[in-house]
Amino acid sequence: MDHGQEPSLIRLARESGESDVVAPLDLGQRVRDIRMGRDWTLEQAAQQTGLARSTLSKIENGLMSPTYDALKKLATGLEISVPQLFTPPNSRDANGRLATTKAGEGTSHPTTTYEHEMLAGALTKKAMLPYRSRVRARSIDEFEGWVRHDGEEFLLVLTGIIKLYTEFYEPIEMARGDSAYYDATMGHNVISVSQDDATILWVTLMT
Repeated sequence: MDHGQEPSLIRLARESGESDVVAPLDLGQRVRDIRMGRDWTLEQAAQQTGLARSTLSKIENGLMSPTYDALKKLATGLEISVPQLFTPPNSRDANGRLATTKAGEGTSHPTTTYEHEMLAGALTKKAMLPYRSRVRARSIDEFEGWVRHDGEEFLLVLTGIIKLYTEFYEPIEMARGDSAYYDATMGHNVISVSQDDATILWVTLMT
């Protein structure tokens, strides 16, 4: 990969989604989402919270503001704390995102030193950028300079033998099954030292 190509891949991944906009929390929608997440009907939720079905319906539809006593009943019945009624759901909750990439069907991004195949391209705003790369470079002299970018990076050798060059360490020879995890702001480059082009899996954790 030429100097500067790697950051362009990171920018590509970051710019593939819409900009983040934090919307004000809708209490009624929050209560409805929690109720439906538990697969409860309004009647079931009313029984759990001790609130009348009509009252619960008005709260969900924003037609009334619940008293503190009603909020306590809601929280107890929905098995959460009162503050959680006013905070977005935890990002660790399952959101159902899934993408599969069949072998050879990733988006190709060839350079003079690598041939990248971007994986999970259907997902936008990813927290990490996975891609498989064929290493064409045979000498560090083929690079115009260090590749460096934000985030941390994981590298796994799939086939062949590579040499990992980094800004602060001696070159490391790595064979199939070997892996490395490193700070991607540190300059780094990879060359193949096997007869055939080596292939590696890269996963960049974007910050």
